[in-house]
Amino acid sequence: MKRDDIQKLKGKSNAELGKDLVESRERLGTLIFDLASGKVKNNSEIRETKKRIARILSFLKPGSATSISPSGADKEQEKINHE
Repeated sequence: MKRDDIQKLKGKSNAELGKDLVESRERLGTLIFDLASGKVKNNSEIRETKKRIARILSFLKPGSATSISPSGADKEQEKINHE
């Protein structure tokens, strides 16, 4: 991710970041499924998607990510908040 992309993330609202987070998680799920079935040739795309998810989560304010996370990620965010 380039410096310009990080600046774009900083300028987005929590709602836009939440939408990007959901889209990135869906993309990661698709990539992992495709990797298991042998369709993925570029493994670095999985790594970059994970990094993008982490960056989005770091820009979200604490506590707001649980309200926009997909159902399976709520427990994951609660663990982070309790630590």
